[in-house]
Amino acid sequence: MSPRLVHVLTVADSLVFIDTVVRRATERGFEVTVITSPDERLEAFGRRLGVRTVPLEMPRRVSPLRDGLALSALHRQLVRLQPDVVHAGTPKGGLLGMLAARACEVPVRLYQMRGLAYVTARGPLRTVLQATERLSCGAATRIICQSRSLHAQALSEGLVSPARSEVVLEGSNGVDALGRFEPTQHREAGRALRRRFGIGDDEVVFGFVGRLVRDKGVPELMEAFERLCGLPGPKPRLLIAGPFEPRDPVSADVKARLEQHPQVHLLGAVSEAAPVYAASDVVVLPSHREGFPNVPLEAAAMGLPVITTRVPGCVDAVVEGVTGTLVGVDDPAALCAAMDRLRSDLGLRARLGEAGLLRARASFSRERVADAMVDLYVREMTSN
Repeated sequence: MSPRLVHVLTVADSLVFIDTVVRRATERGFEVTVITSPDERLEAFGRRLGVRTVPLEMPRRVSPLRDGLALSALHRQLVRLQPDVVHAGTPKGGLLGMLAARACEVPVRLYQMRGLAYVTARGPLRTVLQATERLSCGAATRIICQSRSLHAQALSEGLVSPARSEVVLEGSNGVDALGRFEPTQHREAGRALRRRFGIGDDEVVFGFVGRLVRDKGVPELMEAFERLCGLPGPKPRLLIAGPFEPRDPVSADVKARLEQHPQVHLLGAVSEAAPVYAASDVVVLPSHREGFPNVPLEAAAMGLPVITTRVPGCVDAVVEGVTGTLVGVDDPAALCAAMDRLRSDLGLRARLGEAGLLRARASFSRERVADAMVDLYVREMTSN
């Protein structure tokens, strides 16, 4: 009989993280079921990969009543499915998935720690998020940390033990460096995007891809860019792809400055980030916390240098002075200086971008990461 694998994620936005893993698992004989909150993208995912999907409402916010109902519903699903492996990620999906799997005595319970949300939280919310992280880790038979620096942080804070935790290969979800983010495929789309905003060939475009929230360092990015515009050098542009979100929102002042600045171009949410990278000369991610961000690897696969922060996850994604630059968190002056240096030095941008592309292809192939994850499933089933 085929081994049964269940993936649990809070929302369908996260399906991109497991696409290749699910495909590899089915190719290697697993019977796969994917559970997320209801979404037409979940149904499409199931049809495309030929796997069972189960829509199950999981609120992203802390809600004891609704969380309890979701846990009960998930428990019933696992009783029905009788999985050999439950692999859960994202904060709420991880918590509910691990608790339900332990209650059902699923032999292999894998919690994928993609980041520590409590790091930037304050007050009672921080206490709640810390507690849920400990519950997720405690209910798992093995914790997969998204990066080596996140693993070190989790070990230092007593969330995990060396015996029950690990990093798969170099970490990350991997990147489709020879497919979706192969740079030559998107050159014309990048040129078209620059023409859309009247950006000249001699202007330097800084790209940002992500949610427009404080945790992603958007206020510091705006301040650094405003400073940069006042310095001599090629005219800078800031191309931003991502939605303003109500959770952890930027201030009304920052939002207005972004919307009104003549050299800032807001694309909103985009279904495909590759043209944004193709239109950019440098990618910036001044994030306050990460597990292992996708954006720096995607940018590297497109041959771009990256500026990001010296925090867990980001330090794994960028090699200082080799594929990009690391700056301190919440430091607009340092961020501006890094942006100015790369704006003014075309040769440096080219060297960092080439090194990043080679690293993305050599160490972070999505297929390689997926195969290693399926190997982990097999190993854990064999040892339990």
